Parts: sequence; structure tokens; C-alpha cells
Amino acid sequence: MINHKGRVRPIGLLLVVWCAFTMPGRAQDNRTLSLMPVPASVQPGSGQLLIGPSLNISLQGHCDSRVERAADRFLQSLSKRTGIPLRRNADDFNASFIVTCGSAGPKVQALGEDESYRLDVTANGVRLDAPNALGVLDGFQTFLQLVQVGQEGIVVPAVTINDRPRFPWRGLMIDAARHFMPPEVIRHNLDGMEAVKLNVLHWHLSDDQGFRVESKKFPKFQQMSSEGMFYTQDEIKEVIEYARDRGIRVVPEFDMPGHSTSWFVAYPELASGPGPYQVEHKWGVFDPAIDPTRDSTYTFLDDLIGEMAHLFPDQYFHIGGDEVNGKAWNKNPKIQEFKAKRGFKNNHDLQAYFNERLQQIVKRHGKIMEGWDEVLHPDLPREIVVQSWRGQKSLAEAAHQGYRGLLSSGYYLDLMQPASQHYVVEPLAGAVAGLGPEEQQKILGGEACMWAEFVTPINVDGRIWPRAAVVAERLWSAQEVRDLNSMYSRLKKISADLEWLGLTHQSSYRLMLERLSGANDMHALKVLADVVEPVKGYARSKAREYNSSTPLNRLVDAVHPESDKARDFAGLTGRLLDHASTQEDLDAMRKALMSWRDNHHQLEPVLKSNALLQEIVPISRNLESVATAGLQALDYLSAGGHAPAAWRDQQLAMLQQAGKAQAELLIMVAPSVQKMVEATVPE
Repeated sequence: MINHKGRVRPIGLLLVVWCAFTMPGRAQDNRTLSLMPVPASVQPGSGQLLIGPSLNISLQGHCDSRVERAADRFLQSLSKRTGIPLRRNADDFNASFIVTCGSAGPKVQALGEDESYRLDVTANGVRLDAPNALGVLDGFQTFLQLVQVGQEGIVVPAVTINDRPRFPWRGLMIDAARHFMPPEVIRHNLDGMEAVKLNVLHWHLSDDQGFRVESKKFPKFQQMSSEGMFYTQDEIKEVIEYARDRGIRVVPEFDMPGHSTSWFVAYPELASGPGPYQVEHKWGVFDPAIDPTRDSTYTFLDDLIGEMAHLFPDQYFHIGGDEVNGKAWNKNPKIQEFKAKRGFKNNHDLQAYFNERLQQIVKRHGKIMEGWDEVLHPDLPREIVVQSWRGQKSLAEAAHQGYRGLLSSGYYLDLMQPASQHYVVEPLAGAVAGLGPEEQQKILGGEACMWAEFVTPINVDGRIWPRAAVVAERLWSAQEVRDLNSMYSRLKKISADLEWLGLTHQSSYRLMLERLSGANDMHALKVLADVVEPVKGYARSKAREYNSSTPLNRLVDAVHPESDKARDFAGLTGRLLDHASTQEDLDAMRKALMSWRDNHHQLEPVLKSNALLQEIVPISRNLESVATAGLQALDYLSAGGHAPAAWRDQQLAMLQQAGKAQAELLIMVAPSVQKMVEATVPE
């Protein structure tokens, strides 16, 4: 700790450190640290630091209170992970963990602040140096990722890390409008963001299904538009302070002029149509939209944005602007007359008029406007930020026209895609790759997005984590860091680390399976759940009609977006078909297939007595059939590869059927077994 005169007060720490570490390097060296994100530069040293109770941490330079609190969290995190009680030590003279902070930084965190740091670990001690508090926070997180029990005790590898992010904007969007997320859910996700160096919480706070922030000027919002689920202004302030302590900016989004049905429940005078209106309970794109032709609309928005701009200190203010279908405008004769008088050719021109006036209001309240890529229009000032959910093409168009942009296309976590698919999405690829260097500099980074149609506070962590960590790495680390095997190896470890922070992506999975199993042993249900995944993309919305009152308590709501078991089995299958299998591989394949084959018999008593599980009976039977085919194919392949043609045709037909979605779930080992069957030679 440090007083105003620069004198250092020590924080004595018993530092407990782990090292899951193979020698690192750059593109020419395929050996990597077990760190995520991968640092910019790593130089291995000699030996390791053996940690004992006498090791103290001392804060020097111009550290602000954030660094003091970060050191406390660092201490608490080490204690949790090791089980060793950690205590403060007032003696600072022999401190061997020295933290030097160059400046305290501005009161309100800003885009583009220096986030670099240098971490030196030797056999004799540690130095963490950073220009400001943000670098110190990042350095602490990197150090925590090096903690492991070694042969000689608790150690840290000797290493020098010089690190800085590739992009200054690395965000996570959490939708709290469709399903409300209590403050504690937001807070522990901020802890996860800090751990992987994400630095922007994009908080989606209004939509057709609710307006989630208390307004002092317009109290009908919380009274009529939230169904009792909203954040008080004090709760908002607490979250913002909590985020700042973790080096995270909070950018609010109030979606307009579309996705605003809930607004009209409280203030129908804003709407383009006569109503009546009610808070929307279904999902999708709806017709109601704000009337952009009335001056009274902008008077109202000036007051509302002024209040919210004061509540949210960040420089950026997101106005949404997406998915305005224009039907409400088309039905309103006065709006059509307004368009004709102004010479607007279409509704896009009308929305541009709305956005231009809105931007003036946002700017008058000291903010920079941000919107989804539908807001892109040459009439808008070049200072706005365009967030692309439609791909690199619109991102490139924005940059080419002089606008700064963010990429979210490819980072939609709610679409249930595997980590590998998010990992290969590169902000500077595709159409952006054809831009010149100056235009590419306008790409600020990107954001992972968690839309909330199919999540609740119970399972939202499991939909965000650990996959958000691979987006964090894509936005922090060098573009050439792309090895999928390395990524998955490190992701497994970061997933365990995140659980120590209080995230529930693993524990809620187990709890939801226990809830589904009732009083029965959940082992057999878990065997099935471990090898299925939810359907992908927007398939779930098309499968049945959902609304905000639909219980999300089925197996599809519990299972992970990506099956580790299925991915591991796919790796074993790949080695088998490449004739690279070891006996250990073959034994593992056979053991897994036998477990899946026999599981239906063990699960059947639970299925018969459980209404919530009736829909997965066909899936359980199909897994039995898939595994039986896999065992037979393994026998044929081990014996030379020949198989009866009739058997082969029968199994391929079965696998094609078993590979289809049922109960909005996919059996993820079916494609691997299909490859095994296809690899046999018909007799």
C-alpha cells in the first residue's frame, strides 16, 4: 500500500505458485506456456522460485487503491487454490515480490490506456512493473496462472514476460433484458473477465422483454416495463466500481428505435403505433419502434440519456439500432408524410435521421455513440463506433468510410458453437484483410456476445465459460497464435481456474443433472449428457415456441455447449484412421464405446420414472446403437478393415438417423463412429 507521499506500506504474502509450463517461444517454437491469453513475449529463465512463508509483496511507485485491492484478491485467490492460510506481514525490508506502478491512471478508465506489464521471476524473487494500474492487474493474473505444486514444493518457473494486448477493446456482452441477470451473476462474470484480460462489459439493459435500469426521471420504466426485475441505480454504481477494480469498463446499451416494446408499456407516446403495448414474452424481431419524427421524442431521449450518461461514467454509450423492420413506420401516415417531405428514399434513411439526432444528444452529454452495424450511414459523424454482428464485410465497410469498429460476428456464444470455431475468427481477416494499414487501425477489437433467450442465472456461466476465454485470447494475443491443440490444453486448465473464482460453469452442470435425476444416482445420466450438445445456431428457436416463462430445466439446458468427451473420442478416431493409434488409444476407445453401449440399460429405470427425461429416451437408445456400431467397426478395422456390405449399409443408415437432432440435442460421438464405419471395406 502507498500513501500520498509515496512511502510504501508492505503487504506480506505467502506466495503459492504453480507451474504447468513447457518452454515458450514465438511462431518458430511450438512449445507454449499454460497461459491464456498467450503473452506477447516470453523468455524462460533458469530454475524456479521456491515459495515460502517469508516471501512478501511490496507495492511501490504510484499505485492507486485498485492495486491494493487487487493484491488482496491475489492473496485470497492463492489461499483458495492451495488451501494454505495466507497472512499479511508488516516487514517490507526483505520483500521478494516487488510491484512497481508508474502512475495511478485516470479516475474513469478510458479506451486505449496502456495495459502493458513486465513480469520477472527468478529463483530469488519477483518483479512486476507496469506503467499504470491496468498493467499491474494483468500481471497479477498472469502470475496466478503460473501457480502449481512441483516436486520440490510450491514453485514458479523462472521466466520473463513482456506483455501487451493486440486490441484495446476486448469485451463480453451480457444480455440482462430477455432473462434478468442478478448483480451477483454480473459480478462473478466480471471476475472471470479479469482472469482472461477482457476489459469491457457491454451490458445490454433494454429490449422488448424489459427495461432493466431504475430511472429517477421516468419511474414508470421500473414500475411497468421491468416486471419487477431491474437494477437499482445503487446496484449499477456498485457493479461499475466492482468492474473498475478489475480493469473493466462498463458500456451500457439501451436499444432503440427498435427492440423497444417494453418502453411503450410505460411511455406509449414514444411509439410509432397506437398500441396497446405489453412487455413482450416471446423472442424474435417485433414491429413496434420509436417514432423518429416527433420533437417530443428527442426531448424525452435527451432527459433519459442525460440521466443514464451520468450513471454510467464510461465514454461510450451504445444505442443498439439493430433489426428495425420498419413495419410500424410504414403503417403510420404521418411518418410516411415526414419521409416524403424530407426526401427519404427508404426506412434506412429515416433511421439515419433518427441516429443523427440521437448522436447529437449522446455527444451533448459527453459520450461517444456506439451501435450495431445497421447504424452505418455516411451522414453520421466519423467518431461513432460500429459493432458488427453481420461479419467482416460490414466491419470493413465501416473502416473504409472512416468509422472505428468492433467484431462480434463469429463470437456469439449463445449459438452453441465449439471453442475452435470462435478461436479461428480473426478481426483482421476476410474483407478487413484487404484494407490498408491506416484503415485496419480503426478496428478496435471485438466482443463475445451472450444473448439470453435460452439462459437463466443458473446456466448462464456454462454458456459463457470457458469459451469466452478463447475470444479473449484472439483479441489479446498475436495473430499467429492459432494452434488448436494448444488452445484446448490451456482452456482445460483455465476452466478449472475460473471455478475457483466462483463461476459455476461446472458446478451448475452437476446441479442441473442432479435436479433432473431426482433421488436417483445421476451417473448414467451424466454419461449420456457428457456426449451430447445443444443444437447449433438458431435451430432451437425453430424447434418449438419459447417465451420468457418457458422453464429452462431440460437436459438441453444443462449440457455443455461443447462435449470434451466427444472431442477426445474424435481425436482417438483420427489417429485410428491415420494408422497412428497406440494400444493405449485402442483400449481407451473400446472402454468408452462399451460404457456408452451399456448406459441405456443403466439409465432406463430413471427415464421411466421421470417426466422431464421422457424426451431423451430415443437419444439414449440411439447412443446404445451408435456405440454398438463403433465397437463392431473397431473389431473390423483391427482385423484388416473388411466388413459385410449389408452390415455397413445398415449401420450408415442408422448413424444418419442417429445424427439428427432429438429433444434439441445432438449425439456428438455419432460423426466419429460414422467415420469408423465408412473406413471399413465392404466384402
